[in-house]
Amino acid sequence: MEDSRSKHGMFGWNELLTTDPAAAKEFYTQLFGWTTQVFPMGAHDYTIVKVGEVDIGGIMSIPEMSKGMPPSWGAYVTVDDVDATAAKAEKLGGKIIVAPTDIPTVGRFTVIQDPQGAVISAITYVNK
Repeated sequence: MEDSRSKHGMFGWNELLTTDPAAAKEFYTQLFGWTTQVFPMGAHDYTIVKVGEVDIGGIMSIPEMSKGMPPSWGAYVTVDDVDATAAKAEKLGGKIIVAPTDIPTVGRFTVIQDPQGAVISAITYVNK
């Protein structure tokens, strides 16, 4: 990511976890004029969402570890150091929902729940 979204503290990615990625792609491409590009990821595909040539987000099936959750959009904030951000979130009273985890060729992310219960993800990109 080589734009302003790669700066610490910027919202940089949005991701839909859903029970029906095909139906979601159909809905959102018609609603917003987005285009998509599918990447096979083993048992499940990951769909990149684009506005023109700019990647803005993704759509994927709800992962096995999250089965039972309702379909929802999640936001990612770019950070300089995911591990330090996760530790700071806990120190501030937050809860780590997904421990810092590598995404090959993309970066490292974590999912944080704030003290009021809202959830957000943080990510450090490998090419940052």
